[in-house]
Amino acid sequence: MLPSFQAIASRRIFASPAPLIRAVQAAPHKDKRFYAVAVERKKFYENVSISHGEGGFEINLDRRKLKTPQGKLFAVPSEALALAVATEWDCQRDVIKFYTMQLTTLCNTALDNPTLRNKEQLIKPALKFLETDTICYRVEDPPGLVELQKNEWDPVIEWAEKRYNVVIGSSTSIHGPIIPTETKDVFSRHLASYNSWGLLGIEFIISQLKSLILTMGLIDRHLPVEKAVLLSRLEEEYQIQRWGNVEWAHDYDLQELRSRTAAGTLFVHLCSESSTIKHKLLQD
Repeated sequence: MLPSFQAIASRRIFASPAPLIRAVQAAPHKDKRFYAVAVERKKFYENVSISHGEGGFEINLDRRKLKTPQGKLFAVPSEALALAVATEWDCQRDVIKFYTMQLTTLCNTALDNPTLRNKEQLIKPALKFLETDTICYRVEDPPGLVELQKNEWDPVIEWAEKRYNVVIGSSTSIHGPIIPTETKDVFSRHLASYNSWGLLGIEFIISQLKSLILTMGLIDRHLPVEKAVLLSRLEEEYQIQRWGNVEWAHDYDLQELRSRTAAGTLFVHLCSESSTIKHKLLQD
């Protein structure tokens, strides 16, 4: 029997991939840097498989090769990523719900590069988030929130400073902390070590969390998705605990954010996986 995507993910990437895999099912995002997706379409295929070609691992819908929105052959750099994308297509029933296919959308964006950006143009906006990073901005009151930010955010900043041997800090000023040039240079070199696919995934996560530090905590497996999302919404969660919330709206927004963040994290790891497997057929 051929290995499932879950088996490959657990062996190569995550100790327990199930929460990540479940969380990737999500509602559509609206960031113009990434492809928007059609809402739904009637399903037109029965079987999904992957095959290995010159350009990478391809997705087959019956006998048809999957194509990008620009008509390019949909070919990804690793077997694990291909299996993850194929799983998205295989999970569709009578109707294709494109808004649940975050990995497919990220791959389409990487392959077509609709905004025509190179690695440097992906790194630059990511670095700018250091100057406005969510966990570096602190409030001066109420005391309960001040204490919560200190207890929850300071350990993450301390981890990042130790992990990358940099100085970051925090500030209550509306201008945020002054990030040393040396710190920016370190993060710039680190980001440059990723390929363009990985950088696209990192940018996608940053756009969800509004934090480069939390994003790197996820990529380095220092933080789980649920914790990173909670930390990115700390003030909102504090206000909800204090004043309550609209019952369904909060849960929906939280699940949507977790799902997009999980997809981006999975994408960053899987786009750098490699394999020599020639052909895979999805098993029920």
